[in-house]
Amino acid sequence: MAAVAKLGKVVFVGAGPGDPELITVRGMKYLQQADVIIYAGSLVSPDILKYAKPEVEIYNSATMTTEEIVDIMVRKAIEGKLVVRLKSGDPSIYGALWEEVMPLQRLGIPFEIVPGVTAALAAAASMKIELTVPKVVQTVVITRASARVEMRGDLRTAARFAREMGAVLAIYTGVHVIDKVVRELTEGGLPPETPVAVVYKASWPDEKIVAGTLADIAERVKAEGITRDSVIIVGESVRPAEVPRSAVYDPARGHSYRKART
Repeated sequence: MAAVAKLGKVVFVGAGPGDPELITVRGMKYLQQADVIIYAGSLVSPDILKYAKPEVEIYNSATMTTEEIVDIMVRKAIEGKLVVRLKSGDPSIYGALWEEVMPLQRLGIPFEIVPGVTAALAAAASMKIELTVPKVVQTVVITRASARVEMRGDLRTAARFAREMGAVLAIYTGVHVIDKVVRELTEGGLPPETPVAVVYKASWPDEKIVAGTLADIAERVKAEGITRDSVIIVGESVRPAEVPRSAVYDPARGHSYRKART
């Protein structure tokens, strides 16, 4: 009786925002072991492929459809190979993940998801800020803007929520329609003096940070010629007027690990 070939595995790995050193240790280990790598060449730095073994099969998904990507993953996994699907940032944030995971689920092909550093966090690190500010900004909203993709709601709703909750907005895929972004945020109630920063290619060698307010950020971004690969950070976290002390490390406040020191 012929032996049944053992199924391989598909691992979705978050490549991080750009710098190859910002991949997780687990993600790097999977790249080192991979028999097949399918990477988003339009968004992922090819430098990250340095972790792969010489004989690995490499496919650039930039020119592929979902069906073509899934076909490769399925065929190679059935052959018993370890397939790494390398996504930019984190696979679970605007990673077109569902459409690739669901066929694997239906076919019973094992898969795993390895998280990565998403662009909003890399942008905050590049700006040397904390997205949350004690007692001022407790909520981070990750959203996106688009000129062509149909979405539920728009940035007016996000702006109203940010105003009421004191939230900071991290807006993906919106810099190419920066005028629309500014208009909707303003119509949603955010004042023109609201601090804004646009971080282009966070963690890449050609990274740029453009800071301003809702009143002038569009012109500043256009002056820099930035039209893609950016995160727009909107809110007090960009430039807080004051930073109240965190209660966790305040000596006047005790908790389960430390008594209050008066």
